[in-house]
This record gives sequence, structure tokens and C-alpha cells, in this order.
Amino acid sequence: MAITEELFNISGKRVVITGGTGGIGAGLVSGFLAAGTQVVVSARNEESAAQGRAAHLGDKNIHFIEADLMSDQSIQHFISQANATLGGIDVLIQAHGNVFPGPATQMSLDTWHEQIQVNLTATFRLAQAVAPQMIERKKGKIINIASMLTFQGGLNASGYAAAKGGVGQLTKALSNEWAPHGVNVNAIAPGYIKTKLNKHIWTDPVRHDQVLARLTSGRWGEPADLVGPALFLAATASDYLHGVLLPVDGGWLSR
Repeated sequence: MAITEELFNISGKRVVITGGTGGIGAGLVSGFLAAGTQVVVSARNEESAAQGRAAHLGDKNIHFIEADLMSDQSIQHFISQANATLGGIDVLIQAHGNVFPGPATQMSLDTWHEQIQVNLTATFRLAQAVAPQMIERKKGKIINIASMLTFQGGLNASGYAAAKGGVGQLTKALSNEWAPHGVNVNAIAPGYIKTKLNKHIWTDPVRHDQVLARLTSGRWGEPADLVGPALFLAATASDYLHGVLLPVDGGWLSR
């Protein structure tokens, strides 16, 4: 029991989770609250924040702060408020994301920019904003949420694939800089998880079955499947992991 406590106990850690009001992020929020951490969640607007508060009514360990990830000023303000709320940040989990599926020939430049900004640039700026305090303490965990399209090109998702490919390289690049200072930068690459983000796939009977046929697990993933890997990457047990892109994909890549 002592070794388990030493390696995996994260109770009391100060955790920031972006994109925590939907899909994978919401599942991670519930998991980290159950693990005894204090959590600040980014919400894209007041309505989203209100829904999040209602889902965790009475829990004093969770706080919702609005953040527009299209705005660099809003990103910096969010981290400042999160610091003030928690008194510091031990773990940053970047679970935000957007995708606008469609043929590359029909993608507007605005749509391209929005996917790159939210999925990649905001990921960099959030990590950049929390890193100095972690470097000073010589301890901290940054966990990015990558994608299967970090490894593969996908279909009708060129902007998203480009951004998530960048998240993989960014994870390794930041790890190379910050690992000597005791900061772990790693990423989880979810497989096909049933969330709003990819509803256009799992509600399409043909695409749904095509994906399912390749999953050696025999099922699509659920947000809860990401909780264990994220808790591991936030805990002392993963202190020697740096720049890892961890697929949690139900066997997709092994096929």
C-alpha cells in the first residue's frame, strides 16, 4: 500500500483542465476530482460554465473560469486567474479542441486559422504561461491531448490533422527544453472516443462500422477510458516519462 501511495497519490494537487466542459475533458474533470485534486476548468462562455457548475453542485474543489482560446489575451487572463484561484499550478491538462470536417479544397482560410489557433497555438501559449513556475519549483506536469491524427492523415480533416500533428511535435520539443528542469511534458493520443467532437463519424453507420472493424478492443472508446492514463501522467509514477505520445486507442494503431 505504501508504494501505491507514493507513486500514484495526487490528492491535493492543483490541476488546470482546459476543454473540461465537454467530451474527454469532462471525463477527466470527474476523474481528477475523485482523486482528491483541486481543479480549475476553462469554459468557453458563461452558459458552459453554468452547466459545469450545475454538474458539480456543492463541490468546493472545482472552479470554472471563462476563456476564449481564439484570444491570446483571454488565454493569459485565464492562467492568471487560475493561478490566483489555486495558489499555483501543479498539473496542466490541455483537453480543448475543435474540428471542422470537410474536403480540403473547400476549407476557408478562416476555418484553417481557427483550427490551428485552438488546437495548436493555444496549446503552446497555455504551456508557455504555466512553465516558468514549474521550472522554478523544478516540478510540474503538462499533459497535452493529441489524436490519432497526430500519427495519421485522417479523412476530410486536413486542418485538424495539421494542428494535432503539431501538438505531437510541440510535446516533444517542449519536453526537450523543460525535462532538465523537472517538468514532464507528455501527451495522450485518444483513439476513436464517442464525443461531440467526432459525432459526425460515430453517427454515420458506414464510418462507425469501418472504425469498429479495426478496433481490436471490439468497441469505441468512452471519455472514462482516458482517466487512468491521465492520472498516471499526473502522478509521481510517471516522473521518468518525457516527450511521450501515449496512444489510448483500443488497438487502432496496432492493427
